[in-house]
Amino acid sequence: MKKRNVGFELLIFEKLEEMTPEDQMLLRQADTALESSYSPYSNFKVGAAVLLEDGKVVLGSNQENASYPAGLCAERVAVFSAGAQFPNVPIKAIAISAASAHNFVTQPAGPCGSCRQAILEYEVKQKSPITILMKGQSGPIYKCNSIASLLPLSFDHTFLGDS
Repeated sequence: MKKRNVGFELLIFEKLEEMTPEDQMLLRQADTALESSYSPYSNFKVGAAVLLEDGKVVLGSNQENASYPAGLCAERVAVFSAGAQFPNVPIKAIAISAASAHNFVTQPAGPCGSCRQAILEYEVKQKSPITILMKGQSGPIYKCNSIASLLPLSFDHTFLGDS
């Protein structure tokens, strides 16, 4: 038997001003995306902003539906929109901002498993990492240099015989 410890590096910032101007801009764009959230059932708003290699920013927000789970998370809305509009432009980073009508969000909300898998697909496709920025309404801001770090032992096209 072998034992292996799987971990990753997470940068934690106490305030937005500690971050690079580019990261600050992207997180502010994610905050803007919160405004278009359609979340009447959970009252949990999520905004996402995808930064492309050419500097374009694509926004997304969570879109709920009374027929759960027919809605879609902000991260996938933004990533899929970027992929559809700019299919040959790599994604450099995605910022995620979360807010709730029920309680003040003081911790970053990470992407769900489906969103991690969807973002990983783009990371594998473009053969370069996608930086993940995460924040709540207050509190620390997390930065991870690759979605693969948040999804260890991941599943990708190589399992399907396409190497």
